[in-house]
Amino acid sequence: MIKLLLAEDQGMMRGALALLLGLEDDFEIVAQLGNGDEIVPRALETRPDVALLDIELPGRSGLDAAGALREALPECQVLILTTFGRPGYLRRAMEAGAAGFLVKDGPVEELAVAIRRVLAGERVIDPGLAAAALSAGPNPLTQRERDVLSAAVDGATVADIAAKVHLSPATVRNYLSSAIGKTQTRNRMEAVRAARQNGWL
Repeated sequence: MIKLLLAEDQGMMRGALALLLGLEDDFEIVAQLGNGDEIVPRALETRPDVALLDIELPGRSGLDAAGALREALPECQVLILTTFGRPGYLRRAMEAGAAGFLVKDGPVEELAVAIRRVLAGERVIDPGLAAAALSAGPNPLTQRERDVLSAAVDGATVADIAAKVHLSPATVRNYLSSAIGKTQTRNRMEAVRAARQNGWL
């Protein structure tokens, strides 16, 4: 049997996926989670062969959890399954050691095939997204620029951002200015939006 861990924050979607995948003769769902912080502890407890992770989860994101899971349980293959087919997310998933990246609008039969393929050591990537990621190029933002933009998401002031990321207000302004230039936007909120749309945050 192929043991699966499923991390998806929407209960109905999680239940439907578990039900559909459970119909496959060789699949066993060993864990269903709605929070990213639970992924590594439950994986260590249940020892899945493949972890299906959504990206946007409460607590730890699926991308962060993918890297931690690959370190904690290297024999478990990670397959990112998301609504958000963004080139930056694909790049980050691959950097985190994910074996596959699929968008949720595909048929469940494709997902079952993808699970078996990643378990066999293959990489499975949504073809349209792979092409988009190649044309989009790498993330132009540094880690510090990403930190500052992430802290600016809710319209925080420069002083709020500085306190959150432990930098001086002048340094925060420099990082914001640099991020705005690199995203070719007019202000920090546009820069945040552009970075999110590209999957850089």
